[in-house]
Amino acid sequence: MDRFVWTNGLLEMNETLVIQQRGVRLYDGDEKVKLDVGIVLLSTHRLLWRDQKNHECCICIPLSQIIFFEEQAAGIGKSAKIVIHLHPAPANKEPGPFQHSKFSYIKLSFKEHGQIEFYRRLTEEMTQKRWENTPVSQPISTTAGSKAGRTRAVGIVGIERKLEEKRKETDKNISEAFEDLSKLMEKAKEMVELSKSIASKIKDKQGDITEDETIRFKSYLLSMGIANPVTRETHGSGTHYHMQLARQLGDMLQAPLEERGGMMALTEVYCLVNRARGMELLSPEDLVNACKMFESLKLPLRLRVFDSGVMVVQLQSHNEEEMIASALDNVSDKGSLTAEEFAKLLGLSVLLAKERLLLAEKMGHLCRDDSVEGLRFYPNLF
Repeated sequence: MDRFVWTNGLLEMNETLVIQQRGVRLYDGDEKVKLDVGIVLLSTHRLLWRDQKNHECCICIPLSQIIFFEEQAAGIGKSAKIVIHLHPAPANKEPGPFQHSKFSYIKLSFKEHGQIEFYRRLTEEMTQKRWENTPVSQPISTTAGSKAGRTRAVGIVGIERKLEEKRKETDKNISEAFEDLSKLMEKAKEMVELSKSIASKIKDKQGDITEDETIRFKSYLLSMGIANPVTRETHGSGTHYHMQLARQLGDMLQAPLEERGGMMALTEVYCLVNRARGMELLSPEDLVNACKMFESLKLPLRLRVFDSGVMVVQLQSHNEEEMIASALDNVSDKGSLTAEEFAKLLGLSVLLAKERLLLAEKMGHLCRDDSVEGLRFYPNLF
């Protein structure tokens, strides 16, 4: 500890703060020093320690004084530490809190963790040795008769200059960010207008639009998302909002449901809808409330809840008997199937595949073997 000197804690010119960590206690060798827990700061030139309560109590040591350092793992009731081995104190050392020490090393005890990152950054600084390439504030050459000791003033000027540079850079970054945001908003408006135009052309069949062009337009709409998503801002809240949302979902989900065999898990629907809505994300609660209105609004979809609690959206035209017969045929052909194997055969999610098998079992067409290898379904021959 006799290598430490008093400091005001300010960074000098050409010195940069690398990392700081709260809750660090100092040890002189293996002995705890009579200082409270503080903040340890690592700069490109120095290792500093400042009392957390009394900021005027600040000491430092140049990184050039460090010979090597190592980690000391935490134990029962003991914090992780970094052990730093030091060169002997120079003869012209400035005053510090300790004049003599029988140890040639110190320990930093990290009470609030953070030692891993601190050790990594200290390793980087000791490897790069930036203090050799950019020495801290050099005294300004003055006229004869002027007093020495201008180093600290230069350091303060350097700090002020760096703060001003950082402020200008921050202002520049903010300005660029708002410019990018403005461009994005302009582009978004163009995309919305384009999607509205395409939607109206498909709806009204204006001009000579062929069926192939209509299909292509629909694929463009799907990739761009919903042109006019129903939101609380445009349709209020409560029942009216959920009714309008249910109608929009009915138009949007019919084609994807037909492609997936007439049924989709509600989680899949949630992802599909929010991907299409872009920035106007839908909450799970609003989605469930809207899906509950499918039947009352006489839409071609309905919300179904299986006995297991799994919720799905399916077409009103979905034939349950065909679904059970398909499950029975596949299990009979293979001899037995797990939910994972059945999902691969039909290209379904494992969740829906399992519900289909359970439904067929409930109707008496399948039976199960629940073992350590998992749940497997067989044709019911009883």
